[in-house]
Amino acid sequence: MAPGTVRDWLNWAESELEATSDSARADAEVLLARLIGSQRSQLRLRHGDAIEAATVLRYASTIERRKLGEPVAYITTRQGFWTLELAVDTHVLIPRPDTETLVEWALSLLPEKTSVARVLDLGTGSGAIALAIASERPSTSVIATDVSEAALDVARENARLNEVSNLEFICSSWLEGLSKSACDERGESGFDLIVSNPPYIAEGDSHLTELRYEPRLALTSGADGLEAIREIIRDAPAHLKAGGWLLLEHGYEQGSAVRSLLQAAGFVELETRRDFGGQERVSGGRKAGNESE
Repeated sequence: MAPGTVRDWLNWAESELEATSDSARADAEVLLARLIGSQRSQLRLRHGDAIEAATVLRYASTIERRKLGEPVAYITTRQGFWTLELAVDTHVLIPRPDTETLVEWALSLLPEKTSVARVLDLGTGSGAIALAIASERPSTSVIATDVSEAALDVARENARLNEVSNLEFICSSWLEGLSKSACDERGESGFDLIVSNPPYIAEGDSHLTELRYEPRLALTSGADGLEAIREIIRDAPAHLKAGGWLLLEHGYEQGSAVRSLLQAAGFVELETRRDFGGQERVSGGRKAGNESE
């Protein structure tokens, strides 16, 4: 392939991706910016710059991968979330903007600056939720668990990249690897807050074909998509302080079911919050038993 300018190859890539991507121009820009070591926002200033043939070959290869449906984040190995730049690979889900709804709610429950709360993130994957909370509340102690050691390796790397140190990573299937005695550091049992974005897609759901590059373990959870959520809600009270909160991301049609599960487990002040698209996305409740109850 012959050398050309940034403009030439962006136009070519956009035309190649139009049939398979609903964000063809953005994809083309992100992929080229990553290859040439530029910010996407700076590409317009470089439209006339020439691109060497070797770079063009690499660019063509990434465009072919995108045409086949591979997510841009896996091609670039990076994804923005909250205020963080995260490394991602196929061992972890790509963090999505809707999950920031959970982060916002979690932070509203944690006092700023003086918070010495203890937070648990279950199924942390890339570490997105745990790192967002830990970075905003540096005096908070955060534990992040995942059943996948490969996912934990990604999360640890993201903690290093973002210079976040007030968290610990533990290999565990949900709450199985956490003893109640290990959670008790102040003469009180458990955490102030437990959060999770667990798998919640039903096995056999037609949408899974669109997510074929992402780890199935982090996507599906039984025939109705609620198996992991049921397990977390069942076991969480034993690991929460009285008055502690449990927040769970879920599918847009699962809000009512999750609230019912929380109520049956004895949680109070039940609430569901909507994502940026207006869909029910995060439900939570407080463990009864503090002075306000």
